[in-house]
Amino acid sequence: MCGRYVRRSDKQRIAEHFRLHPGSMPDFGISYNVAPQTFQPIVRLNRDTGDREIVMMRWGLIPFWSKDAKIGYSTINAKAETVATAPAFREAFKTRRCLIPADVFYEWQKIDAKTRQPFAIGMKDGSPYAFAGLWERWRDPATREPLETFTVITTDANELLEPMHDRMPVILEPKDYDRWLQPGDPAHPPIDLLRAFPPEQMIAWKVDSRVGNVRNDDEGCIASLA
Repeated sequence: MCGRYVRRSDKQRIAEHFRLHPGSMPDFGISYNVAPQTFQPIVRLNRDTGDREIVMMRWGLIPFWSKDAKIGYSTINAKAETVATAPAFREAFKTRRCLIPADVFYEWQKIDAKTRQPFAIGMKDGSPYAFAGLWERWRDPATREPLETFTVITTDANELLEPMHDRMPVILEPKDYDRWLQPGDPAHPPIDLLRAFPPEQMIAWKVDSRVGNVRNDDEGCIASLA
């Protein structure tokens, strides 16, 4: 599962990593405790130009056919094993794939019945990375107002994450960004990219339990306890 993450890279660094023009990017700030149902920047291909663009979307995918936005509370993640067949995700998986800029994500290790220890997980070199995501455009049946939303795809945990949780977000290699974003053949989406990231490139460290409160959004959230 992926229910919280960090985006500490500024707009310039994100623009460089994802090959975007910073002047065309929407306003967004650094966040050390990104939570579901908030609006966050995602990278997709512009429908008209085919170029990469960054847009703000709400975390929690609402399928285009849904009559109620509440489904978005249960669709913050999509499982790699079923994303191609699950009704909520299968159409988006064919043609509406996106990249979700991140630098760190959080996971909670169960210690006992009452205790969970949060961990932060990032790259050893501190570089930003991208979750594999899907996006969708939905219209409120009452107002007809459009709302764009996204989900993070998860897969089996790698060896680093296994002691903490059995799932982890799919993190894509930069060399695979183009292939993930390109529509390609809807009948043969790039499902082979939905695998665990190499653990030797990653690092995990204990953080304070204050990260469990979404109101705490500062650099202290990722401070190491070790």
